[in-house]
Amino acid sequence: MSEWKKICLVSDIPMLGSRRVERAHGMDVALFRTDGDAVFALLDRCPHKGGPLSQGIVFGNSVACPMHNWTIGLAGGCASAPDVGCTPAFKVRMEGDAVHLNLQELATLAIDLTRPVAGPAGKQAACA
Repeated sequence: MSEWKKICLVSDIPMLGSRRVERAHGMDVALFRTDGDAVFALLDRCPHKGGPLSQGIVFGNSVACPMHNWTIGLAGGCASAPDVGCTPAFKVRMEGDAVHLNLQELATLAIDLTRPVAGPAGKQAACA
C-alpha cells in the first residue's frame, strides 16, 4: 500500500484559496494554494480560538484566520509574532499536478483535537 493518498489536482484548489479534506477521525485538513502554485496542508483549526483556517484569506505563504485575523504561516502552521501558537502541519507531496497527503499523518496527526462549539455548550436552549 502506498504511503501517500492522492487528494486532488492543484487546479482543484482555488488560487490564493483553500480546499477542505475530510478525515475519518479528527478535524478536517485544509489545503492551501499560493499564487505561485505552492500547496500546503494544515489542520483546519486556528491555534488561537479554533477558527476554520480554510475560510481565511491566503496571502504570500500565510493565511489570515477569519475569526480574529491572526496570521498563520502555511509552511509550519505557526502564528506570526506577537501572536503565539501553532496548528499541526501535514506533509504534501506533488506528483505532476496531483496533490498527495501522507496516509499515516491523515490517520494519526491531531486526531484528538475537536472543533470549537459555539453558544452554550451542553445546555438546551429554553423555548418561550
